[in-house]
Amino acid sequence: MLVHAAFDLLGWLTAAVVGVIVGRLNLLVSAPKRSPITDPGYFIALGLGALTGAILVGSLNLNLAGTFALGHSIAGGIVGGIIGVELYKALNGIRGSTGGAFVAPLAAGIAVGRLGCFFAGLPDFTYGVPTALPWGVDFGDGIPRHPVQLYESAAMLVFLVVYLRGIARGTPLFLRDGFYLFIAYYGVQRFLWEFLKPYPTLVGPLNVFHILCLAMIGYALLMIGRNREFHPAR
Repeated sequence: MLVHAAFDLLGWLTAAVVGVIVGRLNLLVSAPKRSPITDPGYFIALGLGALTGAILVGSLNLNLAGTFALGHSIAGGIVGGIIGVELYKALNGIRGSTGGAFVAPLAAGIAVGRLGCFFAGLPDFTYGVPTALPWGVDFGDGIPRHPVQLYESAAMLVFLVVYLRGIARGTPLFLRDGFYLFIAYYGVQRFLWEFLKPYPTLVGPLNVFHILCLAMIGYALLMIGRNREFHPAR
C-alpha cells in the first residue's frame, strides 16, 4: 500500500499546484476568495464533512462485500464535503456557488490519485470485472480485468482540459456553474464505471456508488438551476 500512499500524496501535491496556478493566473475572477485564515469555519465544515463521508462510504462498501474494515472513498469524500459546506452556507446565509476554486484541483488530484489505485492492484479493491478486451490488465490473479482506475483518471483529465479552457476564455457557464458541472460530470462518468466493478449491489444492478452518483447528479442539476436564479444571464 506504500505505492498507493505515494500517489495519494502526489495527488494532493498536484491539486495544490494546480490550485495555485489557477489562482495566480486569476482565471476565476468572480469566485469568492476564501482561505482557512479568512473563513476557518468554512474549511472546518468542508474537512470534517469530506473525512466523514470518505470513511463512511468506503467502509460501507467494504463491509457489504464481506470485508469488515475501515475504508475510504473519493466519491464519499466529495459528497461529505458538499454536505458539510451546504450546512455551513445555510447556517451563515451564504447563497450561490462557493466551490469554483476547488474544481481544477479536484479533477487533477483525482486523475493522479486513481493511478495509485491502479498500481496498488487487487488489495485496493478498485479493479474492474474480467474482460476479453486487449487492454485488460492482470493484477496478479491471472485474470485480465477492466482498468477502471485508468478510465476514471483519463475522464478527469479530459474534464480538466475542457474546464481550464472554458475559464481561460471567460465562458459564463464554467465561471458560474463550474463546480456543479464538475459534480455532474464526475457523477455520470463514475456511474458508468461502476457497472465494470465487482461491487455488491443494493438495488437491482446498482451498488452503493451508483446511488451516490445519482444523488450527485441530481444535486448538481438542482444547484445549476438555483444558481441561474441568483445570477441570471444578461
